[in-house]
Amino acid sequence: MKFIYPAVFKKNEDGQYTGYFPDLACCYSKGDTLDEAIEEANYAANEWITSELAEDDCELPPVSEISDLELKEGEIARNICVTIRFYDGWDE
Repeated sequence: MKFIYPAVFKKNEDGQYTGYFPDLACCYSKGDTLDEAIEEANYAANEWITSELAEDDCELPPVSEISDLELKEGEIARNICVTIRFYDGWDE
């Protein structure tokens, strides 16, 4: 199953990139480059969504459109696609 959520990235004063997901509470990433921050965001979103799906009362948040995000100066938005493969007994 594929899940696509937007992430927002910004280059900090120290040259590193940090990212967050407006729709996924407390889901962050960072990296020395934008590519590293995006890769870390993919991993963080995968962990966040997998954890949420394991809950009995699983309710994933609605997905924001990138065009609806109010970006601040220097922020870059990218859609992050997470593919989770379900297997027999995955929710036991």
